[in-house]
Amino acid sequence: MKFKIAILGTGNVAWHLAPALEEAGHTITEIYARSLADAEKLTARLYTADAKDDLDFSESEAEIFILAVSDQAISEIADEIILPEESILVHTSGAVPLDVLGYSSATFTGIFYPLQTFSKERKIDFGDVPFLLESEDQAALQKLKKLAKSLSPNQYLIKSKDRMALHVAAVFASNFSNHMLRISEEVMARQGLDFEMLKPLIIETISKSLELGAKRAQTGPARRVDFNTLDAHYQFLNYNEQIAELYKLISQDIIDSY
Repeated sequence: MKFKIAILGTGNVAWHLAPALEEAGHTITEIYARSLADAEKLTARLYTADAKDDLDFSESEAEIFILAVSDQAISEIADEIILPEESILVHTSGAVPLDVLGYSSATFTGIFYPLQTFSKERKIDFGDVPFLLESEDQAALQKLKKLAKSLSPNQYLIKSKDRMALHVAAVFASNFSNHMLRISEEVMARQGLDFEMLKPLIIETISKSLELGAKRAQTGPARRVDFNTLDAHYQFLNYNEQIAELYKLISQDIIDSY
Protein backbone atom coordinates (compact mmCIF):
# COMPACT_ATOMS: atom_id res chain seq x y z
CA MET A 1 0.00 0.00 0.00
CA LYS A 2 1.34 3.41 -1.00
CA PHE A 3 0.37 6.59 0.82
CA LYS A 4 0.21 10.30 0.14
CA ILE A 5 2.07 12.02 2.96
CA ALA A 6 2.65 15.58 4.12
CA ILE A 7 5.63 16.29 6.35
CA LEU A 8 5.76 19.18 8.77
CA GLY A 9 9.32 20.10 9.68
CA THR A 10 12.68 20.33 7.97
CA GLY A 11 15.04 19.20 10.72
CA ASN A 12 17.26 16.14 10.85
CA VAL A 13 14.46 13.56 10.94
CA ALA A 14 12.43 15.16 8.14
CA TRP A 15 15.60 15.63 6.06
CA HIS A 16 16.13 11.86 5.92
CA LEU A 17 12.58 10.57 6.30
CA ALA A 18 11.02 12.45 3.36
CA PRO A 19 13.40 11.08 0.67
CA ALA A 20 13.26 7.60 2.22
CA LEU A 21 9.47 7.57 1.99
CA GLU A 22 9.64 8.66 -1.64
CA GLU A 23 12.18 5.95 -2.40
CA ALA A 24 9.78 3.44 -0.82
CA GLY A 25 7.11 4.46 -3.36
CA HIS A 26 5.04 6.92 -1.35
CA THR A 27 4.15 10.43 -2.53
CA ILE A 28 5.20 13.46 -0.49
CA THR A 29 2.55 16.07 -1.22
CA GLU A 30 3.77 18.97 0.95
CA ILE A 31 6.64 20.05 3.15
CA TYR A 32 5.80 22.61 5.83
CA ALA A 33 8.19 24.94 7.64
CA ARG A 34 7.73 28.30 9.33
CA SER A 35 10.28 29.58 6.83
CA LEU A 36 9.28 28.95 3.23
CA ALA A 37 12.97 28.95 2.27
CA ASP A 38 13.58 26.04 4.67
CA ALA A 39 10.67 24.11 3.20
CA GLU A 40 12.00 24.72 -0.31
CA LYS A 41 15.43 23.32 0.63
CA LEU A 42 13.81 20.00 1.51
CA THR A 43 11.38 19.95 -1.42
CA ALA A 44 14.41 20.41 -3.69
CA ARG A 45 15.48 16.90 -2.61
CA LEU A 46 12.08 15.45 -3.61
CA TYR A 47 10.13 14.89 -6.81
CA THR A 48 6.73 16.51 -6.48
CA ALA A 49 6.31 18.04 -3.00
CA ASP A 50 5.09 21.61 -2.59
CA ALA A 51 6.63 23.95 -0.01
CA LYS A 52 4.27 25.53 2.54
CA ASP A 53 4.64 28.05 5.36
CA ASP A 54 1.00 28.00 6.51
CA LEU A 55 -0.90 25.32 8.41
CA ASP A 56 -4.04 25.14 6.27
CA PHE A 57 -3.96 21.63 4.81
CA SER A 58 -7.72 21.42 4.30
CA GLU A 59 -7.29 20.94 0.54
CA SER A 60 -4.33 18.56 0.81
CA GLU A 61 -4.46 15.19 -0.91
CA ALA A 62 -2.35 13.67 1.86
CA GLU A 63 -3.77 10.98 4.13
CA ILE A 64 -0.94 10.88 6.66
CA PHE A 65 0.55 14.03 8.19
CA ILE A 66 3.89 13.57 9.93
CA LEU A 67 4.99 16.10 12.56
CA ALA A 68 8.79 15.88 12.42
CA VAL A 69 9.43 18.98 14.53
CA SER A 70 11.01 19.73 17.90
CA ASP A 71 9.23 18.34 20.95
CA GLN A 72 8.35 21.86 22.08
CA ALA A 73 6.59 22.65 18.79
CA ILE A 74 4.43 19.52 18.51
CA SER A 75 1.51 20.65 20.67
CA GLU A 76 1.32 24.14 19.17
CA ILE A 77 1.36 22.94 15.56
CA ALA A 78 -1.06 20.09 16.29
CA ASP A 79 -3.56 22.57 17.75
CA GLU A 80 -3.25 25.01 14.83
CA ILE A 81 -3.11 22.71 11.80
CA ILE A 82 -6.24 22.46 9.65
CA LEU A 83 -6.61 18.95 8.25
CA PRO A 84 -8.95 17.20 5.81
CA GLU A 85 -11.41 14.56 6.98
CA GLU A 86 -10.14 11.05 7.68
CA SER A 87 -6.58 12.34 8.13
CA ILE A 88 -4.01 10.64 10.34
CA LEU A 89 -1.73 12.99 12.30
CA VAL A 90 1.40 11.47 13.85
CA HIS A 91 4.55 12.79 15.47
CA THR A 92 8.07 11.35 15.48
CA SER A 93 9.12 12.11 19.06
CA GLY A 94 10.40 9.57 21.54
CA ALA A 95 9.46 11.61 24.61
CA VAL A 96 6.12 13.28 23.80
CA PRO A 97 2.97 11.26 24.65
CA LEU A 98 0.23 10.51 22.15
CA ASP A 99 -2.40 12.58 23.95
CA VAL A 100 -0.78 15.91 23.00
CA LEU A 101 -2.37 15.38 19.57
CA GLY A 102 -5.81 14.95 21.11
CA TYR A 103 -7.01 18.51 20.46
CA SER A 104 -5.97 18.56 16.81
CA SER A 105 -8.40 18.54 13.89
CA ALA A 106 -7.16 15.10 12.84
CA THR A 107 -9.65 12.25 12.63
CA PHE A 108 -6.97 9.84 13.87
CA THR A 109 -3.69 10.34 15.71
CA GLY A 110 -0.62 8.24 16.29
CA ILE A 111 3.11 7.91 16.87
CA PHE A 112 5.66 7.15 14.14
CA TYR A 113 8.98 7.22 16.01
CA PRO A 114 12.17 6.10 14.26
CA LEU A 115 14.58 5.01 17.02
CA GLN A 116 17.81 6.35 15.56
CA THR A 117 20.16 9.33 15.73
CA PHE A 118 19.92 11.64 12.72
CA SER A 119 22.34 14.22 11.34
CA LYS A 120 21.89 15.89 7.97
CA GLU A 121 25.53 15.21 7.07
CA ARG A 122 25.26 11.42 7.42
CA LYS A 123 23.07 9.09 5.34
CA ILE A 124 20.83 6.67 7.24
CA ASP A 125 19.92 3.14 6.21
CA PHE A 126 16.29 2.91 7.31
CA GLY A 127 16.36 -0.85 6.85
CA ASP A 128 18.13 -1.06 10.21
CA VAL A 129 15.91 1.45 12.04
CA PRO A 130 13.29 0.25 14.56
CA PHE A 131 9.97 2.12 14.26
CA LEU A 132 7.93 2.55 17.44
CA LEU A 133 4.23 2.87 16.63
CA GLU A 134 1.14 3.80 18.60
CA SER A 135 -2.48 4.69 17.87
CA GLU A 136 -5.78 4.20 19.65
CA ASP A 137 -7.48 3.42 16.33
CA GLN A 138 -6.75 -0.03 14.94
CA ALA A 139 -7.29 0.91 11.30
CA ALA A 140 -4.90 3.86 11.61
CA LEU A 141 -2.39 1.65 13.43
CA GLN A 142 -2.47 -0.88 10.60
CA LYS A 143 -1.70 1.88 8.11
CA LEU A 144 1.21 3.07 10.23
CA LYS A 145 2.50 -0.51 10.38
CA LYS A 146 2.36 -0.76 6.59
CA LEU A 147 4.08 2.62 6.25
CA ALA A 148 6.85 1.60 8.65
CA LYS A 149 7.20 -1.83 6.98
CA SER A 150 7.89 -0.10 3.66
CA LEU A 151 11.02 1.39 5.27
CA SER A 152 12.13 -1.25 7.78
CA PRO A 153 11.33 -4.81 8.88
CA ASN A 154 11.49 -3.66 12.50
CA GLN A 155 8.22 -2.31 13.90
CA TYR A 156 7.14 -2.32 17.54
CA LEU A 157 3.80 -1.38 19.07
CA ILE A 158 4.84 0.67 22.11
CA LYS A 159 2.67 2.71 24.49
CA SER A 160 3.74 6.22 25.45
CA LYS A 161 4.98 5.32 28.95
CA ASP A 162 7.21 2.56 27.57
CA ARG A 163 8.41 4.77 24.73
CA MET A 164 9.57 7.28 27.35
CA ALA A 165 11.70 4.56 28.97
CA LEU A 166 13.15 3.68 25.57
CA HIS A 167 13.91 7.32 24.86
CA VAL A 168 15.69 7.79 28.20
CA ALA A 169 17.72 4.64 27.57
CA ALA A 170 18.53 5.90 24.08
CA VAL A 171 19.81 9.20 25.47
CA PHE A 172 22.23 7.32 27.74
CA ALA A 173 23.28 4.92 24.98
CA SER A 174 23.64 7.47 22.19
CA ASN A 175 23.68 11.13 23.23
CA PHE A 176 25.62 10.70 26.46
CA SER A 177 28.06 8.24 24.86
CA ASN A 178 28.68 10.75 22.07
CA HIS A 179 29.27 13.49 24.63
CA MET A 180 31.88 11.32 26.35
CA LEU A 181 33.63 10.95 23.00
CA ARG A 182 33.59 14.73 22.58
CA ILE A 183 35.29 15.14 25.96
CA SER A 184 37.81 12.48 24.95
CA GLU A 185 38.53 14.41 21.75
CA GLU A 186 39.06 17.56 23.81
CA VAL A 187 41.49 15.86 26.23
CA MET A 188 43.53 14.48 23.34
CA ALA A 189 43.56 17.77 21.43
CA ARG A 190 44.68 19.68 24.52
CA GLN A 191 47.78 17.48 24.69
CA GLY A 192 48.36 17.66 20.93
CA LEU A 193 47.57 13.94 20.53
CA ASP A 194 45.91 12.23 17.57
CA PHE A 195 42.37 11.02 18.36
CA GLU A 196 42.81 8.28 15.72
CA MET A 197 44.77 6.30 18.33
CA LEU A 198 41.58 5.80 20.34
CA LYS A 199 39.35 4.61 17.51
CA PRO A 200 40.22 0.87 17.73
CA LEU A 201 39.51 1.04 21.48
CA ILE A 202 36.14 2.74 20.90
CA ILE A 203 35.11 0.17 18.29
CA GLU A 204 36.15 -2.77 20.50
CA THR A 205 34.40 -1.27 23.54
CA ILE A 206 31.06 -0.97 21.74
CA SER A 207 31.39 -4.38 20.06
CA LYS A 208 32.28 -6.09 23.33
CA SER A 209 29.48 -4.37 25.22
CA LEU A 210 26.91 -5.49 22.65
CA GLU A 211 28.29 -9.04 22.62
CA LEU A 212 28.81 -9.61 26.35
CA GLY A 213 26.37 -7.12 27.82
CA ALA A 214 27.50 -3.79 29.26
CA LYS A 215 27.73 -5.02 32.86
CA ARG A 216 30.11 -7.88 32.03
CA ALA A 217 32.11 -5.76 29.60
CA GLN A 218 32.96 -2.99 32.08
CA THR A 219 36.68 -2.49 32.75
CA GLY A 220 38.87 0.40 33.88
CA PRO A 221 40.18 1.95 37.10
CA ALA A 222 36.74 2.47 38.67
CA ARG A 223 35.77 -1.14 37.99
CA ARG A 224 39.05 -2.23 39.66
CA VAL A 225 38.53 0.30 42.47
CA ASP A 226 42.00 1.66 41.70
CA PHE A 227 41.92 4.83 43.79
CA ASN A 228 45.51 5.81 42.94
CA THR A 229 44.73 5.98 39.21
CA LEU A 230 41.35 7.60 39.80
CA ASP A 231 42.96 10.33 41.89
CA ALA A 232 45.72 10.88 39.31
CA HIS A 233 43.12 11.26 36.56
CA TYR A 234 41.09 13.65 38.71
CA GLN A 235 44.14 15.82 39.38
CA PHE A 236 45.01 15.84 35.68
CA LEU A 237 41.53 17.10 34.83
CA ASN A 238 41.71 20.01 37.26
CA TYR A 239 42.17 22.34 34.31
CA ASN A 240 38.41 21.93 33.79
CA GLU A 241 36.49 21.64 37.05
CA GLN A 242 33.25 20.58 35.37
CA ILE A 243 34.86 17.68 33.49
CA ALA A 244 36.81 16.68 36.60
CA GLU A 245 33.60 16.50 38.64
CA LEU A 246 31.89 14.55 35.85
CA TYR A 247 34.78 12.05 35.88
CA LYS A 248 34.47 11.71 39.65
CA LEU A 249 30.69 11.26 39.54
CA ILE A 250 30.74 8.59 36.84
CA SER A 251 33.65 6.75 38.48
CA GLN A 252 31.80 6.68 41.79
CA ASP A 253 28.67 5.36 40.08
CA ILE A 254 30.70 2.53 38.51
CA ILE A 255 32.21 1.68 41.91
CA ASP A 256 28.76 1.68 43.50
CA SER A 257 27.35 -0.50 40.70
CA TYR A 258 29.86 -3.29 41.33
